[in-house]
Amino acid sequence: MTQDELKTLVGQAALHYVEPGSIVGVGTGSTVNKFIDALASMKDRIAGAVSSSVASTERLQALGIKVFDAAEVDELAVYIDGADEIDHAGYMIKGGGAALTREKIVAAQSRKFVCIADESKLVQTLGNFPLPVEVIPMAAQRITRQFAALGGVAALRLKEGVPLVTDNGQHILDVTGLKITDPLGFETQVNQWPGVVTVGVFAFQKANVCLLGAPGGVKTMVF
Repeated sequence: MTQDELKTLVGQAALHYVEPGSIVGVGTGSTVNKFIDALASMKDRIAGAVSSSVASTERLQALGIKVFDAAEVDELAVYIDGADEIDHAGYMIKGGGAALTREKIVAAQSRKFVCIADESKLVQTLGNFPLPVEVIPMAAQRITRQFAALGGVAALRLKEGVPLVTDNGQHILDVTGLKITDPLGFETQVNQWPGVVTVGVFAFQKANVCLLGAPGGVKTMVF
């Protein structure tokens, strides 16, 4: 099976975790797009969705699924999102699609986080995928130096030759050279640095379930 077919497989499998009549937390990215397409098949059996990005909101609305603002909803039963990396404890690196801050907000609002990914995303130790960190632009240079002190190399993410601007109006640093052996401690540490909006380690908002697409079918991991 191609990677695209694996994404379709786990996107459809995630429907099992959607409660009828509920408002569903929806993430961002190519795998989540497959879930959104599958969710359209049961749009008349859910109340709607809370979305983590402008792109996902537009896709949901185009398929006739009502999108609520996060502030309109107290708690979500489930949040469905992908990952750039996930380890065997359910800790993740996310933010390759630049929506990490809103993803973390919606994840924190949800009772259960179901991660959907293909098996290439499963790792022993986080850090091979460049770690996204959303930052306030004036702090970017100092934060780059702080990562250098940890052995990391931070690069400003560009789009069409200029700094990418997130949905929140901020910039993103992508950090390579890290081995994140203590995700909870690392997330706590980087969150303290002035100017960091969100670090793309999802340890406090880790996955409860991961649906991994593999050639033999969907593998379910429970954490």
